[in-house]
Amino acid sequence: MQIRILGAGLAGCEAALYLAKNGFEVELYEQKPHNFSPAHKNSGFAELVCSNSLKADRLDSASGLLKAEMKLLGDCLLEVAERCRVAAGGALAVDRTEFSQQVTELVENTPGITIRREEVRFVGETRPDTITIVATGPLTEGELAQDIARLTGGQKLSFYDAAAPIVTAESLNMDRIFAASRYGRGEADYLNCPFDKEGYEAFHAALQNAERAPLHDFDGDLTVYEGCMPIEVMAGRGADTMRYGPLRPVGLTDPRTGHRPWANVQLRAENTERSMYNLVGFQTNLKFGEQQRVFRMIPGLENAEFVRYGVMHRNTFLNSPVLLGPDLSLRSYPNVFFAGQITGFEGYVESMASGLLAARAVQARLLGKRTPVYPDETMCGSLLRYIATPTRDFQPMGANMGILPSLEERVRDKRKRYEMLAQRAVNALQESLVCE
Repeated sequence: MQIRILGAGLAGCEAALYLAKNGFEVELYEQKPHNFSPAHKNSGFAELVCSNSLKADRLDSASGLLKAEMKLLGDCLLEVAERCRVAAGGALAVDRTEFSQQVTELVENTPGITIRREEVRFVGETRPDTITIVATGPLTEGELAQDIARLTGGQKLSFYDAAAPIVTAESLNMDRIFAASRYGRGEADYLNCPFDKEGYEAFHAALQNAERAPLHDFDGDLTVYEGCMPIEVMAGRGADTMRYGPLRPVGLTDPRTGHRPWANVQLRAENTERSMYNLVGFQTNLKFGEQQRVFRMIPGLENAEFVRYGVMHRNTFLNSPVLLGPDLSLRSYPNVFFAGQITGFEGYVESMASGLLAARAVQARLLGKRTPVYPDETMCGSLLRYIATPTRDFQPMGANMGILPSLEERVRDKRKRYEMLAQRAVNALQESLVCE
């Protein structure tokens, strides 16, 4: 049986590496560098677009739990991410150029993977001797997007996603910025730009009134994914919304005043040299000139040099509860699997996980074994259940503790409750793997 994987993003690379590592021959198709989506610029594999953060590492966090489960299941990409780590407190953030380069080299040098640098226009669902994993991402376009629409009866959904701007380190005014991580986690891995009340209110007003860039190629109402909400949309929800979101000052003390700031913008290193920083939580669709004008109102960014402005782009995902089975294969064409954010797994780590889960389902199919079943108590099991369960208003979902079944006992302390949920998940997954 031939295995074709369409797309060398996070999900596609994870799937290809897992299958090759387990003795299967794989053909991996990638359209770059011959053709680029509107959001991609790097010709390498596993390109991170919106952010360089793979979120928290702690086991008692949703992302940390998902990572722990992936490692038990045979993940390949997290080890690469560790090698490309940049300081980010309790989070796993990477130098995205280095990460893409190392993933590309790993895939290229893994026996069993044949790379096809060409654009695929058709899924090829009628080939009885071929299994295809479609991992072309939420920016799938052109003839392939049309072919997927044909396969799925046109049942695809869309929303807008956004990326944050990046500034140079040398352009920052360090007299107004201090280095620290919230609650002392990490070694002062973030740069902090503290607002006083007056400065924040002026910034909020400017942000609300700033001119936005037009959105092209989209008909109907605008749907924005909550996890990547443009900062100007957030500002429109109320004066304090940002202060309880990405500009929250909790866990920080401004050394100049000895007090907690009224609001605080954090900058996270974009590369290992720390020559560039991205504005954490500042996904935006403001016009470039407006980004420069408004974001320079942030303390310490008065003369900021922008090496990349924030952008907004359309993302497309399947109506997965209707179209996909619990093994991520199309109900109408069982030899076609989907993985990555096109399925509604939202987030970088989640995308890797979906590629891993699809690959394990393909492996089981080819070995004549039953489809792997993941306990409901696990993050992988809960995400798969969400993806495959019919719902009235399906939207992308990232890892979160709320998606897990409740504990039998009520635990008021949030940290303790998360620790217990995480340990329960790891134990359940370990037990289920013994039985496979």
